Amino acid sequence: MNNLISWINNLKFDKYGLLPAITQEYKTNSILMLAWMNDEALYETVRTKKVVYWSRSRNRIWRKGEESGHIQIVHEIRTDCDNDVLLLKVEQIGGISCHTGRNSCFFLKLENPEITTNGDINRLEWKEIDPILKNPEHIYK
Repeated sequence: MNNLISWINNLKFDKYGLLPAITQEYKTNSILMLAWMNDEALYETVRTKKVVYWSRSRNRIWRKGEESGHIQIVHEIRTDCDNDVLLLKVEQIGGISCHTGRNSCFFLKLENPEITTNGDINRLEWKEIDPILKNPEHIYK
């Protein structure tokens, strides 16, 4: 397939045939997640207008929302200046993109509210800053 489609051939996939794909909510520009795509996932995403990724842990195509119902509808696809990263602007159906039941996978923030201006970075911790919108046990069966 890759040899037949010039817009796919313009992209620089890594040695595993993958590209990182940053997913952003098209209305708010909130970053939802980062996942991976191979040429087949990208082709299916463009063809169906629903985001399809390559799951490195499952070693297979992963149609976003196939279990949870939280699909992503494509509004725009961009690549960076090096053609080695994708930016997907999507409508996140159900408002949940993360398997933890949150809107975004980026819900951990490096912080420590007790730190003053002394710059003691040894006391920083990852803190959950976004709420769980739906218990994952109720999303995945």
